[in-house]
Amino acid sequence: MTTAKKIEQIVSEIPVDFVFTYRDLGLTAEDSANVIKKLNRLAESGVISKLSKGRYFKPKKSIFGALNPSVEEVVKDLLERNGNIIGYLTNYSVYSQLGLTSQIPNIIVIGSNTKRSKTRRGNTEIRFVLQRNEITKANIYLLQLLDVTKSIKSIPDSSIDKSCARLLVLLTELSERQTTTLIRLALLYPPRVIALLGAMLQQIGCKSDLNVLRNRLNPISLYNYGISQTVLFFSQQWKIK
Repeated sequence: MTTAKKIEQIVSEIPVDFVFTYRDLGLTAEDSANVIKKLNRLAESGVISKLSKGRYFKPKKSIFGALNPSVEEVVKDLLERNGNIIGYLTNYSVYSQLGLTSQIPNIIVIGSNTKRSKTRRGNTEIRFVLQRNEITKANIYLLQLLDVTKSIKSIPDSSIDKSCARLLVLLTELSERQTTTLIRLALLYPPRVIALLGAMLQQIGCKSDLNVLRNRLNPISLYNYGISQTVLFFSQQWKIK
């Protein structure tokens, strides 16, 4: 069988929406130039779609045309490498998932332990935010909640009061153990995040010692959020305006 036929056969067996590179086809390094040429021809003919340089996928078809792969597929190599987690989706990428907005911007945000410059894949812009805590499967959701708390004033199509009210609901759903971990992770966030988290946890009757958070704050600092006291009851105790 020719290399071209091998490629066609392998591609035909690749699942829809799976993002792949020529390395995923399992052919020899000597064939790499021919593989890339063939994949580009298949993309030109519409058999597969090109996501970005060297990255392809078989699009799912709908009545509106070909669909892009899921966000997780688009950036999977930026989230995990060799079985190790190196990043997580956050901010714009999870606002809708967390019920904070119905808008889905064409921006992917990834939390990472290393500084990285923004990039693009197709029409999608990929941004990175530095995460100072260790990223694990167990704490990704908690880090997402803290990131959302940090960016609460910039959530699209939502008011600060609505966003705060939704975060209060999400915090009540955490277990006591998760809340304890959340407090520990928050200590590496800016003081304004610590203050808002403390006020929200106090409001939901958190049983953990909130002095851990309070002691990280400068007693003369004020944090300007503009959240109504009818939404955030203990804002004054945490110097939140």
